[in-house]
Amino acid sequence: MKKEFSHWESWSNRAALAGLSYPGVYALVISPTNIAAAAFSWRQEIVYVGMTNAKGGLKSRLQQFDNTIQGRDGHGRAHRVRYKHNDYTKLNSQLYVSVCPWDCDVTSIRPADLRLMGEVEKYEYECFALFVEKFGVLPEFNDKKKSLKK
Repeated sequence: MKKEFSHWESWSNRAALAGLSYPGVYALVISPTNIAAAAFSWRQEIVYVGMTNAKGGLKSRLQQFDNTIQGRDGHGRAHRVRYKHNDYTKLNSQLYVSVCPWDCDVTSIRPADLRLMGEVEKYEYECFALFVEKFGVLPEFNDKKKSLKK
């Protein structure tokens, strides 16, 4: 199954992305260069790849990430980002997101929906593999050994 990521969107405008009510995979870039509206590509500046199968979909998971980089709780891996980038205003101006939503009902026990939720998780690992193939390492904040947290 070939899935496609959205264009890159600025973190502050992430709500404009389509499919946020669904589960999916997302990628984050920290870049001083504005990449909003650029087509998704595997780029070395990707610092994190994540996924969600939660009822609140990508919108909820991205909000949890935002809460954490602002200093609250909600997203475990975002603590690593905050540890390195503790100036939220600066980070917010350099953070970009691309999403790959999956149209399924996470509250359903229909076999088709259960299989799709499994595909979402599998696709996150496929994304890790693609990144490692291209760059020889995991995205910075996916690498537990290299990224610190408080």
